[in-house]
Amino acid sequence: MTGDERTGEVDELAEGVRLRFRRRWPLPVADVWAALTGPDRLPRWIGTYDGVREPGGAGTFTMTHEEQVVGEPLRVVACAAPVRLVVEWDTEGGWRVDLDLDQEGDEAVLTFTQLFPPGTDVVDYALGWHWYLDKLDAEVAGGPVPPAWEDFLAEVGPAYGRG
Repeated sequence: MTGDERTGEVDELAEGVRLRFRRRWPLPVADVWAALTGPDRLPRWIGTYDGVREPGGAGTFTMTHEEQVVGEPLRVVACAAPVRLVVEWDTEGGWRVDLDLDQEGDEAVLTFTQLFPPGTDVVDYALGWHWYLDKLDAEVAGGPVPPAWEDFLAEVGPAYGRG
């Protein structure tokens, strides 16, 4: 992986493998937060969440753009609107994703972080999150939606050593 903001960066840490992306938009943080969390906008880029939207809240998250659409239990670990959201999926090994928003001048900057167990090959996860973050870009900025998965993989996969 190249380590630029589009493809993200991977770091081997004592506690595991950290995958991190940064995306930025010339918008207020509140506008990006609305796309990240709003029940009317969430389905346009990633899926649906049916549950309690506050720290400790639980519900079902369904990634509706996947090949197999399945709702999975999700818990809201932290929520400090409009700057921080941390969620955990009840999947094998447990997934935790941290979403942090900062205002840097006239830009909203999103830092997406996921920590995997030590030794995890995160390339396929990185590709998937890259695609979803490109879909978020389209939702936030009103630009083009990324191509279907197979076309995206052909276009972006080589930057990840896949293709």
